[in-house]
Amino acid sequence: MNEVTVLASASLQSQVASWLEKNWVQRSLLTLILINAVLLGMETSASIMATAGGTLFLLDRIILAVFVLEIALRLFAHRLAFFKDAWSVFDFIVVAIALIPASGPFSVLRALRVLRVLRVLTFVPSMKKIVGALVKSLNGMVSIAMVLGLVYYVAAVMATKLFGAAFPEWFGSLGATLYTLFQVMTLESWSMGISRPVMEQFPYAWAFFVPFILIATFTMLNLFIAVIVNAVQSMHDEEHKEEIDAKQQLQQDLVAQMQQLQAELAALRAQLPTKDAKE
Repeated sequence: MNEVTVLASASLQSQVASWLEKNWVQRSLLTLILINAVLLGMETSASIMATAGGTLFLLDRIILAVFVLEIALRLFAHRLAFFKDAWSVFDFIVVAIALIPASGPFSVLRALRVLRVLRVLTFVPSMKKIVGALVKSLNGMVSIAMVLGLVYYVAAVMATKLFGAAFPEWFGSLGATLYTLFQVMTLESWSMGISRPVMEQFPYAWAFFVPFILIATFTMLNLFIAVIVNAVQSMHDEEHKEEIDAKQQLQQDLVAQMQQLQAELAALRAQLPTKDAKE
């Protein structure tokens, strides 16, 4: 009886898991996520909430109930394996946050229920791939960030000593200089707003700002992009590794067959003169 029960439970788990992976189920959940995103945006409008706040709240509760049911079914289908998948854990946390009561010490976390919109990442493979590439490139990005931080620190110390006395608002302290250099790096009003006023008192200040922009903005930020692109390419190669290996194996088999045919033809040609001599 126990074995029958276990087999029946395993069969039901398999059926539930298969049902959840069906295209129409995935598309329906994705549609609900997008509708929920629109509803959360509408809740930020005081006029809309005044006229249709009750309806929006009811729809939000219904969609949340569907999400909770989906998570429960996935837990039933996968059991402990559910928590081994990072995306499943992410979905669980996002839905759990939405269940936090609107009052009490943790009510501030209710604002995080907008994170439900990020569940789109779970259902769209291309977005999933981008997030995976970002995670995979974290080591390289941290190394670049450390180099950029070192450049920032050196440049901030130099700028504070050079321009701090004349422009205390921008370069009066290390913290103020770091923020000013961040504005310069983003190229937001760096020339007319910062560089040219400084150059009125320090004509050769361009010799500081131009190299800083070339290093911090163009070189370092492009390195960030290069690391991410490399991670995306690596993930693409890993996904198609089996196809690539199969093609390479097929090519090797074809080359081996061609070589074998050439060897057989060479052997036949070598036998032809012997037959003519016998005749």
